Amino acid sequence: MAKSARRGPYFCGIDAAMDVVSGKWKSLILWELHHYGTRRFAELRRGLPGVSEKMLAQHLREMEEDGLVHREVYAEVPPKVEYSLTEHGVSLNAALASLGEWGVERIRRIGAERVSADVR
Repeated sequence: MAKSARRGPYFCGIDAAMDVVSGKWKSLILWELHHYGTRRFAELRRGLPGVSEKMLAQHLREMEEDGLVHREVYAEVPPKVEYSLTEHGVSLNAALASLGEWGVERIRRIGAERVSADVR
């Protein structure tokens, strides 16, 4: 695993945690890999409508450097690459669960529309 360039200094634990999940797509990538398991790049892109190929690749690279995502490359033609959560990524997802519950309550409270994950 490569060493991440993000090494602080940090003011608190939340600062350090937000450093690895900052950005619109990282928490959604974590959720997608947790909900569906191992995914190929195209599957992730289809599961995250609106993400550009460049942004998805950049976030996956950063998440791999941070030890959240494992990238498996298979030696075949055409190349096959799969992404999955590491133990570290699974533990971060567990830590984000209460934040997700808070968000679900907020959706209910403000009457916002919620897109079903199963519709994709």
